[in-house]
Amino acid sequence: MSAHDFINLKTYPIGANGPEKVALLETVRADLERDGCAVLKGFLTADGVAALTAEAESVSEQGHRSFNRTNAYFTKDDPDLPADHPKRQFFDRSNAFIPADNFSPEGALRQIHDFEGFDAFIQACLQEENFYRYADPLADVIVNMAEEGEGFPWHFDTNNFTVTLAIQNAESGGAFEYAPAIRAENENFDEVGRVLRGQSDRVKVLELEPGDLQLFRGRYSLHRVAPLKGQRRRYVAIFSYVEEPNMVGAPERTEQLYGRTLPIHHERAGQRIDALMD
Repeated sequence: MSAHDFINLKTYPIGANGPEKVALLETVRADLERDGCAVLKGFLTADGVAALTAEAESVSEQGHRSFNRTNAYFTKDDPDLPADHPKRQFFDRSNAFIPADNFSPEGALRQIHDFEGFDAFIQACLQEENFYRYADPLADVIVNMAEEGEGFPWHFDTNNFTVTLAIQNAESGGAFEYAPAIRAENENFDEVGRVLRGQSDRVKVLELEPGDLQLFRGRYSLHRVAPLKGQRRRYVAIFSYVEEPNMVGAPERTEQLYGRTLPIHHERAGQRIDALMD
């Protein structure tokens, strides 16, 4: 089977042109404009969900598991700041990422990623003139894996645009919660603090189902995954896009997420397009 079998092209004609495509783009763009997030329900067929689940299971032991405490920026504590500053609020993080170099070009995940028209469709949805695949060989397309009791605390993404495919849910828990557009030109620490304290009215909750495609501006919207319950693992594929070519993750953050770095991470360290903290 190929990507034509995995993607629900009847409902989402991403590689074609016509009124259906125009209407789809208008809907997605409106959702993104409203709160920085859009969900395409049932983007994958049943065969697509099954193929991605099997592939994720086959390489699950390659996932890097980490258990630590982190703030929303993945930075170290700064004792020069007030005790209640967002940078000094640390939460338990327990999660696992299966790095991109574990997925074969012939596998379901990269077949979907490489489907003709996929990148162009995502770019058209986001309406970004400068739009490139993340050049990080460990992180351009990965699978997030989580088990019972695990989740991901409040954080911002390193890359500007994140596209995810829900593959398999836990038996319960694992809701995606986010506060749209918390930061843009500055860090907006006051509102970040309100979210961390559970006092913000800007937080939205999504219950994603296997096969759902989500477009999310995670560099600007604070977000988390609630803890999971039950024995079944949660798998989510993550496709990453940025505004400049050749961008990769910072060495420290890459080590945290994937348990290793490559020479390219050190060669390109510090090459950012903005002054926001990772």
